[in-house]
Amino acid sequence: MCVVDADGRIVEGRRFRHDERGIGALCDRLIELEVLLVAIERPDGLVTERLLDVGLAVIAIHPNQVTAMRPRFSAAGGKGDNFDAFVLAELARTDSHRFRVLTPDSDATKALRALTRAREDLVEHRVALANALRAQLEAFWPGATRIFADIDSPVALAFLRRSPSPADARGLGEQRLGRFLARHHYCGRRSASELLGRLRGAADGRAAPLESEARRQIVLTLVAALEPIVQQIAELTAEIRGALADHADGQTFRSLFCDPKTAICPATILAEMGDCRERYPTIAALAADGGQAPVAVESGKSKRARFRWACDHRLRDAIATMADASRHHNPWANDISARARARARGCSHPHAIRILGRAWSGVLWRLWQDSDVYDPARHGALQRLITQEG
Repeated sequence: MCVVDADGRIVEGRRFRHDERGIGALCDRLIELEVLLVAIERPDGLVTERLLDVGLAVIAIHPNQVTAMRPRFSAAGGKGDNFDAFVLAELARTDSHRFRVLTPDSDATKALRALTRAREDLVEHRVALANALRAQLEAFWPGATRIFADIDSPVALAFLRRSPSPADARGLGEQRLGRFLARHHYCGRRSASELLGRLRGAADGRAAPLESEARRQIVLTLVAALEPIVQQIAELTAEIRGALADHADGQTFRSLFCDPKTAICPATILAEMGDCRERYPTIAALAADGGQAPVAVESGKSKRARFRWACDHRLRDAIATMADASRHHNPWANDISARARARARGCSHPHAIRILGRAWSGVLWRLWQDSDVYDPARHGALQRLITQEG
């Protein structure tokens, strides 16, 4: 902690332990010193929440901004926690008007954010384990990767638990496979004979008995690790769907999706944007933090747009997912995407989706500010396009 007065002189500088006693002492000391504003590098987390709980005004300053400001106070190029605390204190003293004071979200929004981020972490683990499982099967039993569309689906995992190697599936026939599919409620719309043809039509592995037995054990291990993760992801998805339905802003974000059962993407957008309307005072602020607006790089006669790396990556991915899905059912979205990919502009697909996401940011911001729902009949640009095409 570093506290400075109105003239920039250090009033107090000290360290606190990151435990209950230390954090409590930090908050008490800041209140005793009548600190007007606290600058910190993280907009969330335990310390930030505790500072807000005791009524202190807090601003979050990106670590890149702190790094850029160090040469302002020292030419030696050094770095240390004490020095960074002083830089933060000085930024709070001299540049507080350039940063937004944090406003905590509601408990419902924090709960939804915790659920969506936890699910995202589990999905990353599932993908890593599924890739490892697929690599093992490709090495000695490629047919097991072809029989079902998703190797980490419940029915595929159940099949691999029953038949983790070619030797275990040697006596598998159409009737036995059909009973297995019925027992596990398979709904992939493929007959048992077709699935069996996929299994037997793939290339044959050439693993020797010892290697095959070793890989069989690895497959069983990976299946045992994947099954509870897949189950927990399904349970978290149900929790997210319920939390989104109960949230005051849930209907606003769900209205942007054609399928009323869609929950993960609208819940992620809502969780990352929050319910504090002052967080994004303009459409440009939302588009920038959501990674949909480029960064301008200009020097002399040279001027170009660069991909925006510093943004909320979860919000960027969610808005891009929404934009990509919208072009399949919304003529206005499809027109923007098509014109971006046209030969005149020549944008790649991801670039075109970001252009479309920037356009959707304006719609999203307006609905969020008004607590309204999306109605295509009130979407002026969409109606003008429909009229022109008609």
